Amino acid sequence: MPLSMYQASVPTLTRALNNLIGVLEKGAAHAEAKKIDPAVLAASRLFPDMFPLVKQIQIASDVS
Repeated sequence: MPLSMYQASVPTLTRALNNLIGVLEKGAAHAEAKKIDPAVLAASRLFPDMFPLVKQIQIASDVS
């Protein structure tokens, strides 16, 4: 029996978004421990040609 679109996509997207939550929680804890303004991390880029973190989160949620 073929998988429905729901069965094929929702578990994967749920897992990806839960992983993103974990990464963001670790980032928030790091910012708090190092006394870094969370807004600075949210506006940061890992590499110059990447979108800022907030844009990447928006894209991940749009895809979902």
